[in-house]
Amino acid sequence: MGSALVAGWLSARDADPQDVVVAEISSELRERLRSELGVSVTESPGEAARESDVIVVAVKQPHLDEVCDAIGPALGPGTTVLSIVAGVPLAALESRLPPGASVVRAMPNTAALVGAAATAICGGSKAGEDALTAAEEVLGAVGLVVRVPERLMDAVTALSGSGPAYVFYLAEALTDAGVGLGLPRDVATRLGEHTIAGASRLLVDSDLAPAELRAQVTSPGGTTAAAIGRLEHHAVRAAFLDALEAAARRSRELGEAFF
Repeated sequence: MGSALVAGWLSARDADPQDVVVAEISSELRERLRSELGVSVTESPGEAARESDVIVVAVKQPHLDEVCDAIGPALGPGTTVLSIVAGVPLAALESRLPPGASVVRAMPNTAALVGAAATAICGGSKAGEDALTAAEEVLGAVGLVVRVPERLMDAVTALSGSGPAYVFYLAEALTDAGVGLGLPRDVATRLGEHTIAGASRLLVDSDLAPAELRAQVTSPGGTTAAAIGRLEHHAVRAAFLDALEAAARRSRELGEAFF
């Protein structure tokens, strides 16, 4: 995810790669980042943070304390710390950094890898408009960015953070159903993938609501109506609600466990 953000930001802003410093403990990954993106690389988070306007923290939870200890002394008065560490609340982040640190929490998703992420952000107690705008500029390079209060971040995690997996699950189901109807698996896979991609583009580009778009392709008594009827019979809509509630609940549990 960190690499996707760097690549997207450099491409969208036409920035000098040498203005970006990436801290990475793996020597192999450091060399790959240097050769592929042209950025400066270091093994030290503190070195990367020094004189930086925005510090993006993109590590797994077990490494967060170590990273915060390293970057804390390097924070300047105007530095924004942008965390994309999953499940870590703002209060936990602020408690691990010097008093007054300007912290923004973000929940992107894996579509950042293709510049089509859906990301929500929220600001900490010391994060002003400048910090939120800086976070939007970084994350906006790889997709949509919206602001929400932190109390809604578990819902964001359930909807868009985990959302790509639901779409991949749908693609699996469409493929298996197509095979069950007699299509070769490779044909069913390609048709399913392109159907999802095309419908998604239509949904984003259109001014119509999802229900209106669905109605346009659902003729009374037709094939689509027959299919939607069976989905409703099996309570697929209710299953999605239950699934997202489970994801949001697990997100809250992970956040509470971090303190």
